[in-house]
Amino acid sequence: MNTLVVTGTDTGIGKTVVSAGLTAALGATYWKPVQAGLDDETDSAFVARLSGQLVLPEAYRLKLPASPHISAAADGIEIDSARLFLPKTQTPLIVEGAGGVLVPLNRQMLYLDMFARWQAPVVLCARTALGTINHSLLSLRALRGAGVVVAGVIFVGDAEPEVEDTICSFGAATHLGRLRILPDLTAAALRDAVADNLELDVIRQAMGASTCES
Repeated sequence: MNTLVVTGTDTGIGKTVVSAGLTAALGATYWKPVQAGLDDETDSAFVARLSGQLVLPEAYRLKLPASPHISAAADGIEIDSARLFLPKTQTPLIVEGAGGVLVPLNRQMLYLDMFARWQAPVVLCARTALGTINHSLLSLRALRGAGVVVAGVIFVGDAEPEVEDTICSFGAATHLGRLRILPDLTAAALRDAVADNLELDVIRQAMGASTCES
């Protein structure tokens, strides 16, 4: 299965925009295992609108916009990790996590633990703004420490070549490109930005290598 997991160094950094762009560019199916917060447009609805691709239903739809374990508790349930197995699809699969690498799913399991269980390559989305070096290197170290294959880093924001190089050098990670903040976020604008700025061939290779090794 050609699967790619998209995670980030924090919440609100552009993971869903990156996920939508990759879903469209790779002709992929998108899956968000846990959606926490239902008042605004959900991540799945956002990706469906911007990618035009198949979006699978979430395993959990939780009302409170919070860490999944807190949001689930507010709904009177606990997330069962056994329900979060990777779905089988006829196309590549883009899976988006929630928040950062160490966000809890329940009181026993972090998203990082689920990434390790899935054994799919992970793309880390990172800001280019101040503070990103620390957050990015901590995330990369955590992923590798859990035995997760890191496909590389996609940066979001204004160009910061020294910052980006520092993260990829110290983190021994492939620079997969950078998306600037798009003032007019349309499907066409995102498609063009991804095609022009992301290393799609490298990403495809990382997904294919994972498939061959599994």
